[in-house]
Amino acid sequence: MKIFSVSQIKAWDDYTIQHEPISSVALMERAAAACVNWINDHFAKEQSFKIFCGKGNNGGDGLAIARMLLENGCTVSTYIIDNPKPGSSDFEINLERLYKISNEIYFLKDTESFPPLTNNVVIDALFGTGLNKRIKGIFSKLIHYINDSAETVVSIDVPTGLLVDMSSPGREHDEIVKSNYTLSFQNQKLGFLMAENGPYTGEVLLLDINLSKEFEEKENSTLEFVDEVLIKSLYVPRNSFANKGNYGYACLLSGSYGMMGAAVLSAQSCLRSGVGKLTSYICKTGYDIFQTSVPEAMAKTFGNTYLKDVTDFKNFDVVGIGPGIGRHSSHKELLRNLFTSFKNPIVIDADALNVMSENPALYKLIPKNSIITPHPKEFERLFGKSASDFERMELALKKAKLLRIYIVLKGHFTFIATPDGKGYFNSTGNAGMATAGAGDVLTGMITGLVAQKYSPLSACILGVYLHGLAGDFAAGESSKEALIAGDIIDHIGNAFREIELK
Repeated sequence: MKIFSVSQIKAWDDYTIQHEPISSVALMERAAAACVNWINDHFAKEQSFKIFCGKGNNGGDGLAIARMLLENGCTVSTYIIDNPKPGSSDFEINLERLYKISNEIYFLKDTESFPPLTNNVVIDALFGTGLNKRIKGIFSKLIHYINDSAETVVSIDVPTGLLVDMSSPGREHDEIVKSNYTLSFQNQKLGFLMAENGPYTGEVLLLDINLSKEFEEKENSTLEFVDEVLIKSLYVPRNSFANKGNYGYACLLSGSYGMMGAAVLSAQSCLRSGVGKLTSYICKTGYDIFQTSVPEAMAKTFGNTYLKDVTDFKNFDVVGIGPGIGRHSSHKELLRNLFTSFKNPIVIDADALNVMSENPALYKLIPKNSIITPHPKEFERLFGKSASDFERMELALKKAKLLRIYIVLKGHFTFIATPDGKGYFNSTGNAGMATAGAGDVLTGMITGLVAQKYSPLSACILGVYLHGLAGDFAAGESSKEALIAGDIIDHIGNAFREIELK
């Protein structure tokens, strides 16, 4: 699913209007009907609604929603910010239509005219994606009032005050409506995928209003939201006549004294991802633990309590390094040797990233098309602080292009930055996966997929999606709170089965 900018979203509306063809007010009617259908499904008919409208097209949506809810027998009061400027043409048309069936239309001039909000669902239709400046005056005061007084808020298109293409202005002053639900249209918007906006968007629902498929297919976008269609195009089913040699040979450098669990988790997940053969390089003190826990993998020992003097990387299709290896002075040379002697892609995670951050000269030695999988703090140690999630995303794209690597920036909507400047947001996963070892599982999965001859990009997208999907199955079985990393591994098979059946 392509993620479009605000200007592209407007162009999409205009293209649909011109080529369907359909009038702009009729398209607004379609969007309002989609919202009302959702509202009717989620709130009782006896529920009272207070709808706040600006005078632009977002306000026009709100007026159309008010009329349709009234026609359905709901109790609705509509409030419009009073100012001398006329509304958009579609706003004025919908205002005239609403006047014919409602005597509960009020114009707000000051804070004294704000209505009580107790026991009402508030619908926010003040500003949509067209907002391009900081909110002030009565709009700012109304936002504060809604945030302080409303029990349930439904925002139409976007929460008022939130910018979808960049960090929103006035955030320090809380000039963004805090919504419980955001009813948006057609495709994901960039702002909804940023953690900094989570307190404002609530649950985001994407409503299909049949915008032009032709425009969507033709229009370019540097950002995509990973969906089932993309995953289905990447997944390669097994050949009935295959043998283990067809599915690659992976090596994982992992574990140390006290952290052999990371080695076990990454190895188990690598095997569950379908790799043909796996050898894990581990320290001697972890040998018994590892061989007992992962009998399907081979093991080779280097060093006593942590990996040391590793030199042999021959015959492998891919090497993964980092889970549980610790931070030791000799690891700088270990990474240097690996980066200069192994020319295939390397998957780099955890302590390997921390060692790199302390030795930036290693960055330029990373083999082309390798994959790093930092969480936000590891990313910050590698590349510096960012003022916002938007800035961090842009920095990831910049560094991926500069270093010719793939960056898997882990989070709720894990972001994959590519060397060619494109970015992908993952659509699976849940908060229960914020648990120790989940990253080790992802490292093993991506390593296993690269070994199977998936391209680094496909391995990143598919690995992150399957990892999140397995986590969703695990949370559904045991709850988010009780979920542990091993549960994700246990459900990798269910995740594969799910995409096979789609």
